[in-house]
Formats: sequence, C-alpha cells, structure tokens
Amino acid sequence: MKSHEEKKFKIGNRLFSSRLIVGTGKYKNFDETKKCIEASGAEIVTLAIRRTNLGQNPKELNLLDFVPPEKYTLLPNTAGCYTAEDAVRTLRLARELLNGHRLVKLEVLGNKDTLYPNVVETLKAAEKLVAEDFEVMVYTSDDPIIATELEKIGCVAIMPLGSLIGSGMGLLNPLNLRIIIEQAAVPVIIDAGVGTASDAAIAMELGSDAVLVNTAIAAANDPILMATAMSQGVISGHNAFLAGRMPRKKYTGSPSSPIEGIISE
Repeated sequence: MKSHEEKKFKIGNRLFSSRLIVGTGKYKNFDETKKCIEASGAEIVTLAIRRTNLGQNPKELNLLDFVPPEKYTLLPNTAGCYTAEDAVRTLRLARELLNGHRLVKLEVLGNKDTLYPNVVETLKAAEKLVAEDFEVMVYTSDDPIIATELEKIGCVAIMPLGSLIGSGMGLLNPLNLRIIIEQAAVPVIIDAGVGTASDAAIAMELGSDAVLVNTAIAAANDPILMATAMSQGVISGHNAFLAGRMPRKKYTGSPSSPIEGIISE
C-alpha cells in the first residue's frame, strides 16, 4: 500500500501531491497570506474574484504578486454570488483576468446569514460553465443525490460542505459525506466548516480526496502554525484511511499484548 507521500490525486488532467487546498481571504494582509500558504504546503489556492485585486485595480496591491500563478494552481471562485447568472459572469471574468484559465470553483449561495448553497442555481450554473469548457469544481450541500447530478453534468470535483462556511463546526453529517465519497467517480473535497486539524484528519479518514480550508487558518491565534497543523492533519488522516482502521467491537475487549507464553501461577 502506498503512503500519502506516494499517492497523488487528479483533478481534470492535473496531478497534485498536496491534498490540502487553502483560501486567501480573511488574513491581516497579503504577507500573512503568503506565509500561511507556504506553511500549508498547498499547491491549489482559491481566491474570490469579486473580492480580490488581480490587477484590475492598478493602484491596489495585486494578490498575484504574493501568490504567483507559476508557483500555485489558482482556483478562482464565485464567493458572494447568489444566482447562476452572477456566478457564470464572474468566472468568465476570471478567465479573462487569468489568461484563459479554465479550472474554477463554483459556489452559488442561497442565504446571506448561513451561506448555505442554493443547489438549484448551482446546477444551472454548472451546466452553463461545463458547456463553455470550464473545468468546474463545485461547492454543494451534503446531499448525495445533488452530488451525483453535478457529476453527471461534468463537474471535475464535488465539494460538499462539512458544516456552514466559516462556522468551524467540523463535519456534522459524516454519513452523508461517506455516501457521496463512495458513489463518486470524481474527487470529493470537503469544503467549509473545518475548524481545526482534527477535523481535516476526520475528513480524510472518511476517504475524501482533499480538504479545503480558509477561515480555520486565517482566524487562528497563530495562523502560520495552524496552516502547518492542517497540512499534518490531512497527511495523518489520509495515511489512516490508506492503512484501514481496526474493526469496531461493541461488547468485547481484546488485550493489546500477546497472551501466549505468560507467566501463570
């Protein structure tokens, strides 16, 4: 059995070694953003097109000077979009700003308080984007039926929530997440709700292909140290999944040391 370090995962036609994807929002400044991304070891970095300067405002700092496209795979997202139309328009803009970039993260929100996804609008947007030759990684609810429909449309990765965006509540519905993981033929990436490294480890132990984390790193007392911890949690959880846990035994115990050859009275 290969270890975590030996097993890469594939999104579309791209291979990645790191199974931790990080965001660029909520940091104190771009310098902290850069240091946290480096500490995380992430290869994919997501950014909100509607909230980030990528050169469209020459008088402001450009995120790309701190997160260079030649070093990282950028994943423009549609954070802040509440309709399919807005989401599609935003990612068309991202493609222009990033010189024809096709790999994108789609998210269409349904409620400004909970930031829960609007799956109806998400399905509409996914169909349009796939038809326009985007490679769509899609944020969605933990509904296995919706996940299957998004895969049928042609999305290259399904990204169900662990809990609400920015909540830090961890994985509230692991059974549904496991169903999605077991049914999917494309990568499944747990997105939203991860609060600490143990949550990331649990996500990987379920069999997910990767974890996306932003707020849990940016809002930590020591963001750089938390970025390191998240990387370690993902590696540990994935190795545990590859190793295979021992069976659960409800009503019996078993000594951890051999009983043969013990000194008897």
